[in-house]
Amino acid sequence: MIITKRALARRTVLRGLGATLALPLLDGMVPALTALSQTAAKPVRRFGVVYLPNGVVIDQWTPALDGTQYALSPILQPLTPFQNRLVVLSGLSQNTNGLTARSGAVHGRCATKFLTGAIPRPFGQEGNDFRADISIDQLIARELGQDTQLGSLELSLESGDKGAGTCDGGYSCTYSHTIAWRGPTTPLPMEHNPRVVFERLFGDDGTTDSVARRARLATNRSLLDSVLEKVTDLRHGLGPRDAAKLDEYVDAVRDVERRIQAAEARSTTELPAIDQPAGVPPTFAEHARLMFDLQVLAYQSDLTRVITFMVGREFSSRTYPEIGARGGHHPLSHEHSAESREQLIKINVHHTEQFAYYLDRLQSTPDGDGSLLDHLILYYGAGMAEGDHQPWNLPLVLAGGGTSQLTGGRHIRYAEATSGASAYSSVEGGTPLANLHLTVLEKLGMRLDEIHDSTGRLEL
Repeated sequence: MIITKRALARRTVLRGLGATLALPLLDGMVPALTALSQTAAKPVRRFGVVYLPNGVVIDQWTPALDGTQYALSPILQPLTPFQNRLVVLSGLSQNTNGLTARSGAVHGRCATKFLTGAIPRPFGQEGNDFRADISIDQLIARELGQDTQLGSLELSLESGDKGAGTCDGGYSCTYSHTIAWRGPTTPLPMEHNPRVVFERLFGDDGTTDSVARRARLATNRSLLDSVLEKVTDLRHGLGPRDAAKLDEYVDAVRDVERRIQAAEARSTTELPAIDQPAGVPPTFAEHARLMFDLQVLAYQSDLTRVITFMVGREFSSRTYPEIGARGGHHPLSHEHSAESREQLIKINVHHTEQFAYYLDRLQSTPDGDGSLLDHLILYYGAGMAEGDHQPWNLPLVLAGGGTSQLTGGRHIRYAEATSGASAYSSVEGGTPLANLHLTVLEKLGMRLDEIHDSTGRLEL
């Protein structure tokens, strides 16, 4: 006689008026009398990217020592609590095909190539406004997104409203405003508004139209109110561990929704000139943390397993008066005074502080037999080394455990590319960034012989 217990379906959702609440991974979703029933629920593999615009101050990013005895650099210092979960990579280079640091559409090129390996094409060539290649996040989404509501999620902290025009050297703004490409001619827009993201994750009324959203807000009612009764009913049938996990999850969703509502309530106030539309938080840190929390919820509820996130679009001139940084980010990256360098370091550190917040949230969120951070491979870095457009020695950190596929606490320095004395000199040699992509794909269960300009797998 075989005895079984009632198990929740892995894709269980609770529906109410205008809302869908996908459940996090619960132990009760594991069938009885399986090997996994004696342990926490089996985790899933996940992949994410956090992309930095305009490069960094590279000598303040790169650790002085290699191996396991390295110390985090000044820019990476906020990541100290997570050093054993990090692999800092130095020496990787973008695909240049003979191009130089000063060749056209530098910013668009570095963003586009970061995950695709493709060199953008300017307007008027072969009858298309833009062309690239499929990005690795979308290759991963084809595999990991088969069992999720959303194949992938593409987010940003800046609007892509200028995407129809030209931004850099006569090249489409599309190249600067996204790093995710579903195919050679299909760039994916990056969403910057937390309300739209929230409703994409938890709304099921079939629309994110602004008029519909305002009508719903006018009722002064939480999107989640209509499912709370069902949450209560479900809780009664769960074990103590699952009930506590469900309560924490619902509280987190509630908190994010409350913060979005607070930001919207302030949207009528005058905002600083930081190129932010109404309806999003007025400061960079508040906006970034809200978007990071939404990403945690998306992973936690298994609504998606692949997320790309741009801290800012390439060519971003965002200002950061709240941290005492004077001037726009992009102009500062091209100035060479000691003062501008100091301002840039402040911005770079500020970005890293928000990433540290994200890692903390991932690490503190249970998932299967560990945390979300244990079951994620996360890129953190930029498509150019510094503001002078160097496509070699890219600043890049891997974070997470990758379901035991990634060992942290290391700084690995690969063979670096070289360039002549001039920014107009071609780049030669080095270790292709595509080698990292090939290696990460394999760690996520997808073995390819080559990708983009790869020359082999990395020792990682």
